[in-house]
Amino acid sequence: MADHHHHRTVAVCGAEAGYGDALHDLVGPDVLVVTGGRELIRALAGLRRSGERACVVPMTLGRDPELVADTARTLRALPSAQVSGTLLAEPFGTDRHLIAWLRAAANRVPEASALLVTAPSGGLFEDAELYRIARLVRGHGAHRLVEVAFTGGHPDPAEGVRRCGLLGAPEVALLTAGFAPVEPPDVPGVTAVSAGPTVSRAALARVLAERVADARQRWSAHRDDGIAGGLTAADDHGHNHTHPPGEGHDHHHTHPPGADHGHDHSHPAGGGHGHHHPHAPGGEHGHIHPPGMGPHDHGRPHLPSAAHVIRSTA
Repeated sequence: MADHHHHRTVAVCGAEAGYGDALHDLVGPDVLVVTGGRELIRALAGLRRSGERACVVPMTLGRDPELVADTARTLRALPSAQVSGTLLAEPFGTDRHLIAWLRAAANRVPEASALLVTAPSGGLFEDAELYRIARLVRGHGAHRLVEVAFTGGHPDPAEGVRRCGLLGAPEVALLTAGFAPVEPPDVPGVTAVSAGPTVSRAALARVLAERVADARQRWSAHRDDGIAGGLTAADDHGHNHTHPPGEGHDHHHTHPPGADHGHDHSHPAGGGHGHHHPHAPGGEHGHIHPPGMGPHDHGRPHLPSAAHVIRSTA
């Protein structure tokens, strides 16, 4: 059954998007930028009064599955009359997207430079995830030195630049694993530069549009608003669910549609993460491809550089 209602995009922001501050200048006036909880509820109430429906997109780049689950819990707690017609989309990005975006940014940086992957500090597991992501960026690239730093955490970007300098790097390029580029710190003896936004304004608009379109399609085809799937997004991310090195996710639990919770390898949009696929020996995510290569494109975001274009929609 077709659904012809217009859905207004509501971008729910956590630490990766500076609780909204990083997005305000990157999205158009048609996108509502909010934090979770009460601000999300107020935005939905305003849309309801104006007769608009909402498609809510959790603005994580893959390190914050809790943002997805929190958003779903907020929507689930609302009376059905207040949430009727509201769709919860897949999160903006997954760790796989983030790795590919960071590698595309790294490819624009001279090989002699060190890379400093920076992101807003989150919880212990979110921060640990950034080290894993940085290691995968380094493992597939030509830069010898890749370090990690956190805005609002330790090591901070200045300390990260100093470490790179002590390890012999004359220049350090800051790659952001958040939505806003980090201002390069002034560290004597080391040149620090920003590699620019990891997700361009055009890519941001395109991915948001894809998330909304996918959510609308899922609703039209299955009458699935995405909320039930979102509730499980943060399952198995934490103290009781860490894997020994190299084992990856070899268990066989399945999640409801939309429970993508950050891994998103070789599944259709909304297809959860059922884990029946083998992993490359010794590597939990052995099938990450260089930008523009490999079959794991899924119709998901194309990296913002000409070299990686796989399918043209022109």
